[in-house]
Amino acid sequence: MTEESMDIDMSMPTNTVEEFLRMERMPHIWCPGCGIGTTVNCFAHALETSGLDLKKVSIVSGIGCTGRVAGYLKLDSFHTTHGRALPFATGLKLANPDLKVVVYSGDGDLTAIGGNHFIHAARRNVDMTVILINNFIYGMTGGQVAPTTPIGATASTAPYGNFEEPFNLPYLAESCGAVYVARWTAYHVRHATKAIKDALLKRGFSFVEILAPCPTLYSRRNRLGDGLDQMKFYKDNSEIKNGADTKTLGLSFQGKIIVGKFVDKDKPTYLDSMNAFYAQKFGDTYSPYKG
Repeated sequence: MTEESMDIDMSMPTNTVEEFLRMERMPHIWCPGCGIGTTVNCFAHALETSGLDLKKVSIVSGIGCTGRVAGYLKLDSFHTTHGRALPFATGLKLANPDLKVVVYSGDGDLTAIGGNHFIHAARRNVDMTVILINNFIYGMTGGQVAPTTPIGATASTAPYGNFEEPFNLPYLAESCGAVYVARWTAYHVRHATKAIKDALLKRGFSFVEILAPCPTLYSRRNRLGDGLDQMKFYKDNSEIKNGADTKTLGLSFQGKIIVGKFVDKDKPTYLDSMNAFYAQKFGDTYSPYKG
């Protein structure tokens, strides 16, 4: 073996995802078996093939395990307060319409304390992409019941089982006005990557829900095994139904999971509507915002 061939054999393969990450902050804080890191991998690959100018991509997150994503991505990133990622992102988009704004956070952050903001950002059709990681529980703050916890599942605040009806998030997003709605799991990495890419390139309020294991607080408390066991469950119990009626997509405890792309339509964004209004009222030469 020549010296040149030895150099080639000893070289380490390049992981293209690393160029999107702040590697100086590794290792990350997520538990073994957590699915959030897998979704970040999907997001990075979606960015890689999107053709977007990364200097014009901003990512916003709130509090919680998924909220840490913004700190690990090598983009203009903002780690906001609990539940306030969406209004912050709305302000960011209005201040600079040229930005591609991404909100990347968890089910508790975006649909509990941030639920009202979710409703109105979708209603207004603000041009942003929302990636919501649903692990059915508050993962970082003690394992409390979340708006997505299935009936019968246990949590620190529901030791005998949850009795509150959980949100059907795709139905919530569509009924409030989202123009793109999809759901996948951390097992469906190729599908999730494509969905994120599609959402990034969609004008308007685009929403991708990704189910991911929380082995430390959700799976352990509910005796569901480790993260790998949950991934096997996703594999065996998911059914792809693109275009399914979002009213039928509610989730039960360890029940069947319907995944796919459910909504993909076009309508004026918030800025489109605002600019059209001002153009009609004051003429085409005046507009408070561009984009």
